[in-house]
Amino acid sequence: MFAYIIRRLFYAIPILVGVNLITFFLFFVVNSPADVARAHLGEKYVTQEAIDNWVAEKGYNRPLMFNAQASGTEMVTDTIFFQKSLRLFTFNFGPADDGRDIASDVLTRMGPSLALAVPSFIIGIWVNICVALLVVMFRGTRLDKAAVALFVSLMSISGLFYIIGGQYLVSTVWRLVPISGFEPGWMAWKFLILPVVIGVVAGIGLGARWYRTLFLEAADQDFARTARAKGVSELGVLFKHVLPNAMLPILTGVVVVIPALFMGSLLMEAFFGIPGLGSYMLDAIRAQDFAIVRTMVFVGSVLYIIGLILTDISYTLADPRVRLN
Repeated sequence: MFAYIIRRLFYAIPILVGVNLITFFLFFVVNSPADVARAHLGEKYVTQEAIDNWVAEKGYNRPLMFNAQASGTEMVTDTIFFQKSLRLFTFNFGPADDGRDIASDVLTRMGPSLALAVPSFIIGIWVNICVALLVVMFRGTRLDKAAVALFVSLMSISGLFYIIGGQYLVSTVWRLVPISGFEPGWMAWKFLILPVVIGVVAGIGLGARWYRTLFLEAADQDFARTARAKGVSELGVLFKHVLPNAMLPILTGVVVVIPALFMGSLLMEAFFGIPGLGSYMLDAIRAQDFAIVRTMVFVGSVLYIIGLILTDISYTLADPRVRLN
């Protein structure tokens, strides 16, 4: 197991390097440092002197990847690629284009993102599995057909409808919770309960329909028919045989999503005014703060690779027949 994890970590290095190179290419080759400066300062009424000063202040006046005027290791280190991109591998995110410390911002905003994402994730999985098992119990009936039609309908509705409709009905009409905002500490629940409920409801269509497919496939296997022949109730078959044997594909979708929880939700945090990483990324895009965008792309890649490794490890816990060599 340990050797497998080490090997996968080494495999991750070329992937991260590739993501880093593509990001660098998009930011500094397709767009020159002067273009980055114009995007940050604004296209109108910006002088060349202001552009040059901004480029020099942010360290974008260095050569891109090779400094022919330097000597020794500075030929490589005194470049934009080394200073702005390679240092991300040491998790030295540096300052944002507006001067803020990116690492400090990430640590501060990670809490609100997790406070929103973790309950939505856990409750959503539990609700989707329970709904899917209930539908499978009545497979082939009118209830099953009606549930499938409802799942497809829910999948067809935009997430914005749930957000705007929930804010209008619960916050504006019923006035049960604030329409937006955030408060640290225990009182944060009154700002989080509505987006959590909306996140769960919006995910029922896709999640329950997918789990239903997995459970139906397992329910028709020989082990399920054998259990029924021995007198096991349908409820017992579903929970003791079908659910455990469907855990591998479930884990594939569940564990990979876990690292994404740290990145936050763009729409939820933006509409509900939650100061998490999702809104942080959105604010950086609006402000043309490319230092933050580059950092968040890199962090997202790292978390995704961690999710893949956790998925493989979780296979051995769910099914002892699976061995990682």
